[in-house]
Amino acid sequence: MENERPGSPGVVDAAGHTSLLIRGARVVSPPPGEGYRRGPEMNRLRIWERADLLIRDGRIDELAEEIPPRPGTRVVEAEGRVVVPGFVDAHTHACWAGSRLDEWDLRRAGAGYSEILAAGGGILSTVRAVRACSEMGLAASLRVRLGWLLQEGTTAVEVKSGYGLEPDSELRMLRAIRRAGDHWSGRVVATACLGHALDPDHPDPVGMIVDEALSLVHEEFPEVAIDAYCEEGAWSVEECVRLFRAARALDHPIRVHADQFNSLGMVEEALSLGARSIDHLEATTPQDLRRLAASEAAGVILPISGFHLDDRYADGRALIDEGGAVVVATNWNPGSAPSPSIPLAMGLAVRKNGLTPAEALTAVTANPAHLLGIQDAGWIGPGRRADLVLLRWRDERELAHTLGGSPVLLVVCGGRIVAGPAA
Repeated sequence: MENERPGSPGVVDAAGHTSLLIRGARVVSPPPGEGYRRGPEMNRLRIWERADLLIRDGRIDELAEEIPPRPGTRVVEAEGRVVVPGFVDAHTHACWAGSRLDEWDLRRAGAGYSEILAAGGGILSTVRAVRACSEMGLAASLRVRLGWLLQEGTTAVEVKSGYGLEPDSELRMLRAIRRAGDHWSGRVVATACLGHALDPDHPDPVGMIVDEALSLVHEEFPEVAIDAYCEEGAWSVEECVRLFRAARALDHPIRVHADQFNSLGMVEEALSLGARSIDHLEATTPQDLRRLAASEAAGVILPISGFHLDDRYADGRALIDEGGAVVVATNWNPGSAPSPSIPLAMGLAVRKNGLTPAEALTAVTANPAHLLGIQDAGWIGPGRRADLVLLRWRDERELAHTLGGSPVLLVVCGGRIVAGPAA
């Protein structure tokens, strides 16, 4: 047995020793259960004031007040620090090429997001860079970003395509996402964001996506969710509905970016088509929030976008109070949300979207795990996959309270310590 202090945590070695004991932790988790936590359920956490966690073969073997150390087991002394489930980031555009720093200069000088997009910047500048990049190049840059996510405590992540805008480039992005995920300790779920922007160089960009790209994506990625960005200057409600009806006919689940800047009626249409989630919601009307809350879909709020762009935020408080299921995600991308930090998203969700710290924790663990179909993530218990974050703090509320600086002391992913001083 080897005892390690949090400042120098023990590692599960690569020789096949997969037994790890985290001792003396404050264990905080959404309660066991399937499906979304909705309404008041989002504010309920299960807390072990002082507990030991024994991990074997990648899973939590035992959770008890005291577990005697066994020979050959690595021991990490938590000393009362908080252990929470690994974070699940259910909305990112983390696969990209190029830079948007010039666009940031323009925005700080007063140019609006739609104005930049209309001038060929914004998403379109990233599209040009992605089209010029190889699959291997995209996968390599994504692998680097996945490493950053682990450092922030994220052990499962959704990554969208959407910077290709035409069949070959979209497929190249999806292959790169798959390739990068195959070499990562955590879980990557790909989404085909086929309706992102409109290719200005194609005479029928919507037809190209619906009639060509969708069928090719279906052949190679038959279960991937199909997404679209419904907004002025991007895809209209009618164009999104056309794509989604075609996707549903092929049995693809659907998700949608809606109401980031304008309420165009996409929420009602998406719910009628059985969307898994409605994402953004900054401009959503109270009536549409009630519709969403009463549906089976989740509302995905993205406060880093509001913080970076225009200080506008979805009314997460109203959505929860109406009985809805809320997910908090980073929307990590090179333009409108340049941050991989779930802790930052949590802090903003409490300050700007009206969530409590407990609701914010549920919104980055149990609820996004269900949205992405990852059945063994999101809460802590025996038999669950050992995706865990040991925080620097002894009070879980610090996750939402403290801004800046990493709250993560070490990250266990699939039973292995993958981030921290000795990872």
